[in-house]
Amino acid sequence: MDPRSLALLGARLLIAQLFLLGSAQKWLDPAIVEGLLAGLGWPDWLIWPALAFNLVAGVLLALGFWTRWLAILLAAYCGVTSLFHYIPSDGWQMSIFVKNWAIAGGCLALAAAGPGRYALEGRERSTAPGPQEVRAAIAPSGRRSPP
Repeated sequence: MDPRSLALLGARLLIAQLFLLGSAQKWLDPAIVEGLLAGLGWPDWLIWPALAFNLVAGVLLALGFWTRWLAILLAAYCGVTSLFHYIPSDGWQMSIFVKNWAIAGGCLALAAAGPGRYALEGRERSTAPGPQEVRAAIAPSGRRSPP
């Protein structure tokens, strides 16, 4: 088992569950988000595209499909949605504001690292070769094999 890929799988699943649970919350109790949108002067119907985005992004991230691009998109999404929560007089909203930036950081780290081996998009290699790859690149005579 590859510890790096296990860690990346864990990161993908933990970040994905946040978006999946966010979509469930929007479905089960849309009034909270509709009220937040109305308070900002935005149409309340925007909850439905946000719900769909959260759901699709969460599923794709959990499965490890289009991970790098999706993680960059999710980082931007977290940055934009954090602005809805910038309400300095409300400590709860400010904690969500900060949390969204932390999630954006995790998404950017995931974008840099890639999905790992346990992902639908394939077994991406890390940028550094592993021990087996180094051994395979060296010929039995001790000379490097041609590129």
